[in-house]
Amino acid sequence: MDKQILMDLVTKTMPFGKYKGRLLCDIPEHYLVWMHGQGFPEGKLGMWLNTLYEIRLNGLEDILIQLKKLKHT
Repeated sequence: MDKQILMDLVTKTMPFGKYKGRLLCDIPEHYLVWMHGQGFPEGKLGMWLNTLYEIRLNGLEDILIQLKKLKHT
């Protein structure tokens, strides 16, 4: 997996909707599941959200937790 994509998930914020301004990695799973059903947006945002969905689906959230900790050090 591309390290930059993972870093983007812990540094970029949601640009619209109910979770506007929240870090992508902090978007609740139920919203990602809903968005997966609706179809992710085009472009980088869609790729980030789809990647986050896959991370959550496969129980790999610890990767993001560790990256968030590194970001604050």
